[in-house]
Amino acid sequence: MRCSKCRRDAVVYQRYSGLHLCEQHFNQDVEAKAKRAIREHRWVRSGDTVAVAFSGDGGSSAVLFFLHQLLRERRDVRLMAITVDEGVSGYRNPERARAIAEHIGVPWVMASFRDEYGAAFDEKFSCRATLRRTLLSRIARAAGATKLACGYNLDDGARSVLEAVLRGDPGRLTRPMREEENAIPWIKPFMYIPECEVALYASLHVEGYDPAGCPCAADALQNDVRELLDDYTSRHPATKYSLVNLGEALREMVETPADEGSEVEHR
Repeated sequence: MRCSKCRRDAVVYQRYSGLHLCEQHFNQDVEAKAKRAIREHRWVRSGDTVAVAFSGDGGSSAVLFFLHQLLRERRDVRLMAITVDEGVSGYRNPERARAIAEHIGVPWVMASFRDEYGAAFDEKFSCRATLRRTLLSRIARAAGATKLACGYNLDDGARSVLEAVLRGDPGRLTRPMREEENAIPWIKPFMYIPECEVALYASLHVEGYDPAGCPCAADALQNDVRELLDDYTSRHPATKYSLVNLGEALREMVETPADEGSEVEHR
């Protein structure tokens, strides 16, 4: 197929937009969406040090490459990568992550569960995500970081909203995106970009990333939500965008009540 914008060979077809895009226009589309997310949420400001939570997988490799391209000419913002080795057998090879960060040209720091908690995840822990997040924040703060970036994408956001609905968890849908006191804010540049497009962006720009996902199994509802959402989106391509937009709108309603900043006439 030919690119809808320039007639070169297309590398992707976006069912939700109806466009075939060549490599050049695909890159422009991904980067425009990521810049929009950063701009709308005011995620990067002068004086920031942005640390990428860098596992070496496709998502974190893609966001590290993108942020390096975006920020490399700026002298008022620093970028770094932090890898946490949980000790999960066959997953998250720190040397692979180090090689990618060095090739891109970004300073790299590593921490491990064994050094920090006295044991690898395989040996001791059942709450990996919470412990990893805590350790990432601690290392980032020690390195002077003011923001933590991750490879969270459109599919992640859509699944989170749908899962909250199915669990009957209104708090998860309406909880403001403010961080805990003294915690480093997390930023999600790829929140408007589908998972498959993040993977394609990574394959076009980063060599040697780990294509495998985390071996820690999701629960039954999470697996059902993934299958249900992918199946429904195959027939209604804009579904994931609609869910993410719904989640954003609900949080904004909580953060900015309808009568805030305006006078309401009562009769």
